[in-house]
Amino acid sequence: MTTFDDREQGFENKFAHDEEVEFKAVARRNRLLGEWGGGLMGLSVEHVDEYARAVVKSDFEQPGDEDVLRKVWKDLSASGAKVTEGAVRGKMDELLAIARDAVKNGN
Repeated sequence: MTTFDDREQGFENKFAHDEEVEFKAVARRNRLLGEWGGGLMGLSVEHVDEYARAVVKSDFEQPGDEDVLRKVWKDLSASGAKVTEGAVRGKMDELLAIARDAVKNGN
């Protein structure tokens, strides 16, 4: 292999690693969002866990975060929780930063 090939392989490995870290962080963010939303809806502990899993699964409906946002916001609205769509978006951003740190630190 040439030096160029080694560098290319290194970049490809870094890209794959970064994508894996981001996937894990988004999944963790979705779980945390589900726990937060379940708490606002007044769900019991076992139902909060179940709801958090449902939020994680909802992310596979379409690319991006809109499917998760739509699910959580609609569920919160249906439960009578007084939360705006903007508040849910803000919470998603906040929790993603927390999740990224946790994943990078191996937690």
